[in-house]
Amino acid sequence: MRALTYQGPEDVRVLEVPDPVPPTDRGAVVRIVAAGICGSDLHIYAGHGFSDDVGYALGHEAVGEIVEVGHEVHRFNVGDRVLVPASVGCVWCATCAQGHVAACENRRAPWKEFGYGMSHRLPGSQAEAVAVPHADINLLAVPDSVSTEAALILTDNAPTAWYGVRRARVSPGDTVTVIGAGPVGQLAVQSAFLRGAARVLIVEPVEHRRAAAVALGAEPVNTVDPKAHLRELTNGDGSDAVIEAVGADETIALAVSAAGQAGRVSVIGVSQNEAFPFRMQAAQTKELEFSIGLCSAQAELPTLLALTATGRLNPAEVITHRLSLQEGPSGYTMLADRAPGVGKIVLVME
Repeated sequence: MRALTYQGPEDVRVLEVPDPVPPTDRGAVVRIVAAGICGSDLHIYAGHGFSDDVGYALGHEAVGEIVEVGHEVHRFNVGDRVLVPASVGCVWCATCAQGHVAACENRRAPWKEFGYGMSHRLPGSQAEAVAVPHADINLLAVPDSVSTEAALILTDNAPTAWYGVRRARVSPGDTVTVIGAGPVGQLAVQSAFLRGAARVLIVEPVEHRRAAAVALGAEPVNTVDPKAHLRELTNGDGSDAVIEAVGADETIALAVSAAGQAGRVSVIGVSQNEAFPFRMQAAQTKELEFSIGLCSAQAELPTLLALTATGRLNPAEVITHRLSLQEGPSGYTMLADRAPGVGKIVLVME
């Protein structure tokens, strides 16, 4: 089959790779209909991944149809329309049984050491097909009322945004600041309003991303001096909740600064800094609540599927480009360069 493969920093190519097979009797193979390129894929693209491996299929967001199942798979059958959540868990531990697969108690298992699209251990879904371990917990049926494109955004971006807003305990009447207006940030704006936020302020230097968030009802923050403008917009009180959707040192520091007294900061941007200079004194003086983590999509999806099916959440709104698998390398370049108008890129299989 064809797959978009990582060959080294800023070098991704569509090549022929072996067809996937169910990893075990509990696994399945899904024929991909649509796959996403995620902002976190850029860490690998830039050479800052989690493995020295090369030649493996990239990607961790996909929707498709099951074409093969192991005989120990009980919840799914060949022909089922499914989404493949980005998070991967087992079927044995109590944590995964509750849907919190990011904290899987069997994380040292060979298939768990890396997520999809980070090494040959678990090849990714920017391909014509993908092997899914422990299919009963790592697949989700897509109802007819949810489109393929909406389901694709529900594999990772929408759950991550909802997780960040939920952990910030956004409540009716809150003033919320969202830092970063990529697809996750835009979905965080939607999610904050769904949870009752009275105002959402958006910090984003890229004009077209900022405009997309403003179209959703957010108020733009001047990025020349965002701290000063945030103070002005909140009359010096700061925000009740801050969602950080970038992962850079400076944006995490801004999130801490933007929170008001007894404010809540939720970091969902991917940070690879092992020694972040956290302003402990400022946080303690503010009685700040600070949370950071990796989303278990499985735990958030029942709520999000219901919100999407009823039209209250519109995940597909973040999609700006639809490319073929063969055009995947161009998609990575466009996303890495923050090309004008580029938001969420979807690879549509021919």
